[in-house]
Amino acid sequence: MKFNRISFRVRYGETDQMGIVYHGNYAQYMEMGRIEWLRELGISYKTMEENGIILPVISLSLDFKKSAYYDDEITVETRLVKEPLVKIEFDYVLTNQHREIVATGNTVLAFLNSETRKPIKCPDEILSKIRT
Repeated sequence: MKFNRISFRVRYGETDQMGIVYHGNYAQYMEMGRIEWLRELGISYKTMEENGIILPVISLSLDFKKSAYYDDEITVETRLVKEPLVKIEFDYVLTNQHREIVATGNTVLAFLNSETRKPIKCPDEILSKIRT
């Protein structure tokens, strides 16, 4: 399935007193990867929301392998697990500048109608971009 990579440097404010990335930031790193994965396909969260579609996270898992530190260069590889129906699922591998895995993760998001908050099928225009 389709994947992409983004890289960035860990900022000081993302670390604890020991200079280690605070565990809560990894969910944001995966979100950054997911948003860029969608953007690369020409899909924007903002446009989806303007069209009445929201994508809340309904499941998140993380496995920490090695500490990441202030000023490390982190790469997030985001991969679509399978073609979406009502849910869309991503796997992530986060590595440092030495290509060491610092964490792996998975998120599942549900397509919802923003007014009714009820599940909806993945819109055809999104499916067509994923399939190309």
